[in-house]
Amino acid sequence: MYLGVVVMAVAAVVPVFLLYGLHRRTAVTPDPLEVLPFESGWIPEQHALSRYHVRWYLATLLFLAFDVEMLFMYPWAVVVAEIGTTAVVEMFLFLAALFVAVLWAWREGALRWV
Repeated sequence: MYLGVVVMAVAAVVPVFLLYGLHRRTAVTPDPLEVLPFESGWIPEQHALSRYHVRWYLATLLFLAFDVEMLFMYPWAVVVAEIGTTAVVEMFLFLAALFVAVLWAWREGALRWV
């Protein structure tokens, strides 16, 4: 009866310790670089794994919003004549939501590159 509990405990704990050990062995450490990459002799100004500025994430979200907009507009253009006024109203509501997102991004400075 207790053998099943022990086996399940071992099956749950061993992978966790293995993954932790693998992480400790392969994680990026804050130690200085021992070997500099070849970059025309220039010393790197920042670490290779540094994060992007937050404005790039906002620009990416804007791109995805308009990419999804086009994904919805192509099929809509095919069936708008069949569906009628309802399709036109729904598309304008969708475009209004995107317009609100653009105004928000503009207010947050996502479109300002200076």
